[in-house]
Amino acid sequence: MPIRLTPTSYAVLGLVAQMGEATPYALKQAVAAGLGNFWSFNHAQLYSEPGRLAGAGLLDEEVETSGRRRKTYRLTLEGRVALNAWLAEPEGEFTELRDRGLLKLFLGADPKDLAPGQLSLHEAKLAEYEAFSELPMPDGMRLALDAGIGHEREWVRFWRGLAG
Repeated sequence: MPIRLTPTSYAVLGLVAQMGEATPYALKQAVAAGLGNFWSFNHAQLYSEPGRLAGAGLLDEEVETSGRRRKTYRLTLEGRVALNAWLAEPEGEFTELRDRGLLKLFLGADPKDLAPGQLSLHEAKLAEYEAFSELPMPDGMRLALDAGIGHEREWVRFWRGLAG
């Protein structure tokens, strides 16, 4: 019986495809270095999902025979087909926005009290993204980073206006 694939499933397949092979710990590091800036993950899923995908034949699993018995995963042909089919599907869901500062603003927080801290957070993230943009990276990662930079520039503009 085929398994249900979730966005986390596709993220794992995509990261393993980009990396060539990966341990769950390497996936966690990859998420922290980039993908986690715009897609939230339960870290436990990054350790359990590769095994589930291997059980379905979408990843190959190799277990060390000694030591920590670390598991390394590689994309199978079936996994590549599933990932490519998902990547080719048009996206029909709108972006979910979860921002605590905006939630507080909506619920009545004083903008003058809230804005300086939010401005500082978004200026720091923008600086991080702009520094990261100097590094070589695949085209898809570059496009996602460009979107993140634009997003943070807008937040800086918005919060600066409220702070002013």
